Amino acid sequence: MKSDRLLSILLLLQTRGQVTAGELAERLEVSVRTVYRDVEALSASGVPVYAERGRNGGIALLPGFRTDVTGLTTDEARALFVLSSQGAHAALGLDAALGSALRKVMAALPAPHRPAAEETSRRILVDPVRWMSGPPAAVDVGELHDAVFADRRLLLHYRHSGTDVPRVHTVDPYGLVVKAGVWYLVADRDGVPRLFRADRVRSAVLTDEPVVRRAGVELAGVWEELRRQVEERPGAVRLRVRVHRSRADLFVRLHTAVLAGAPEPEAESSGEWVRAELAVPELGWARSLLSFGAHLEVLSPSGARRILAEAAASVTELYAGSG
Repeated sequence: MKSDRLLSILLLLQTRGQVTAGELAERLEVSVRTVYRDVEALSASGVPVYAERGRNGGIALLPGFRTDVTGLTTDEARALFVLSSQGAHAALGLDAALGSALRKVMAALPAPHRPAAEETSRRILVDPVRWMSGPPAAVDVGELHDAVFADRRLLLHYRHSGTDVPRVHTVDPYGLVVKAGVWYLVADRDGVPRLFRADRVRSAVLTDEPVVRRAGVELAGVWEELRRQVEERPGAVRLRVRVHRSRADLFVRLHTAVLAGAPEPEAESSGEWVRAELAVPELGWARSLLSFGAHLEVLSPSGARRILAEAAASVTELYAGSG
């Protein structure tokens, strides 16, 4: 609707300062001509907005002009109060700031919208942590948070997986990402994008060198590239398994990250069992499947079956003398 578009233009100008008509048109998915008509409408309603034409021109508000958020719709107001778990804000030291910001938004909302916003904050909760994954490791990302805003290179003392000895890397940070309760530093190392788990960072020291980021590259784009690399990385070992139907849902929930396709019913068992394939890093990973007991059987490769047989025999021997 035009009223929503006018408010969007007003808030964009207030936030960004001078913005070109082309950028506004792209953000609002309208023509440049429509943007200029909207600017005229804002001006006619008393908003001190003006347009400068030319190569370095754009649309801007007169210095000092501010507006409030009383133009929010009911759904927009509710959306602001659907909050994820407080862990992300606490890790950044922003819990108090978040509460203060929401109180200010609530005070600025039109009176008819306040009950809906308050009800939403009590009725909707988003918890990003996966089931049965346990609480994420406690980590103070305040140091990294300050570092990524300093726009300088970082000297990172980092413990890689599988080793207790930290290594030193000079990195160019793009920013921080929290995924399922785990914080990551996204940075270039020697011009190549890398992920560094915050709970493995032993120290992050600011250098005197300015950060060097690849031209035109932003945090969201680097994260998407790295996320895709992780999720599409082929497993070194393929395990073929059969799972009893009574444990199939639990099996899928626990192993979504390594499932190579959806499980399929096993025709020979009249649907009592399903078959699935897992892409895992090594044969020894199969030991984790022992928790399913007789409700899961590894069909191949034979090396994985042998590892499970040896592990099961060791457990049997351990408890053989129990009364």
